[in-house]
Amino acid sequence: MNKKEMLYWLNENDLTKCKKLFERAYEIKINAVGKTVYFRGIIELSNICQKNCYYCGVRRDSEINRYSLLQTEILDSAEFAYKKGYASIVIQAGEQTSEKYTAFISDTIKKIKDLSKGELGITLSLGEQTKDVYKKWFSAGAHRYLLRIETSSKDLYKKLHPQDHLFKERVICLYDLKDIGYQVGTGVMIGLPYQKNSDLAEDLLFFKKNDIDMIGMGPYIFCEKTPLSKFKIDLNNNFYLSLKMIALTRIIMPDINIAATTALQAIDPVGREKALQVGANIIMPNITPKKYRVDYQLYNNKPCLSEEAFMCQECLETRVKVIGENIGYNKWGDSIHFYKRIKCK
Repeated sequence: MNKKEMLYWLNENDLTKCKKLFERAYEIKINAVGKTVYFRGIIELSNICQKNCYYCGVRRDSEINRYSLLQTEILDSAEFAYKKGYASIVIQAGEQTSEKYTAFISDTIKKIKDLSKGELGITLSLGEQTKDVYKKWFSAGAHRYLLRIETSSKDLYKKLHPQDHLFKERVICLYDLKDIGYQVGTGVMIGLPYQKNSDLAEDLLFFKKNDIDMIGMGPYIFCEKTPLSKFKIDLNNNFYLSLKMIALTRIIMPDINIAATTALQAIDPVGREKALQVGANIIMPNITPKKYRVDYQLYNNKPCLSEEAFMCQECLETRVKVIGENIGYNKWGDSIHFYKRIKCK
């Protein structure tokens, strides 16, 4: 599929016609990765961030209650995931780069590996770091890393970030992660102010060109009191654009992992299920201690803020089974594409 064909579908607003695209993407998903959905229990470690991105609810200048989980709380959450058969967790946080913080992450990774006898897969989503730090975390036991590019357009990137947030540095981090041996994930926001559908088509080409192993992307939803919140957005349009982006990604990259992100559910109560039916195969249940969740809101109307971890699991189990798919308990569900990629080196 070339850029012209991608743009045709991104511009298509007739959902009856789009059904053909969605059905084709789902067919490719079944053939390439099957009908198994893998859980990644997400732990929102901290909302402290040294970045000041114009769209984010935990940006440095946001006047919110800041928190950081104790290591015991992180380990308790990881143990919950392990005992429930999630097989993998995602540790996500605002960006910090101090030596004390990076050492804390290394120690925590090792302890998670110890408590799970090495069986719990670990994905990190902790922002831009030096290559040396990435190496230390990889050696400690992390094996996947998600660093969303947010947009592959340099011009748009400048409009979304302060001048000291450099697109080039973010891309270098993706190269470093791949060089170290991580399964590398990235993603974009869909429906941003200033964004054109041609930018989204370029995002798809960026994923393909950089041989990405996993994608986490979803609709842009504004967060109050951020610089971008002044722009009006069409949430319904952003939702369906996101479904089309997931479908197109599955078609051009059949064997990667694609997340059905929580932001989809913030717009549509069954948003994540719809994403699974157009190509996604990963879901990230929130296993952060409930008392902290209200303080980790990157965007408005984030769902599952008041649910205990076990309630989230029961809810998602039902949702996945209703659409005829299975949950891959006790399986890492690694990117098939990753193993093909490293085999070809």
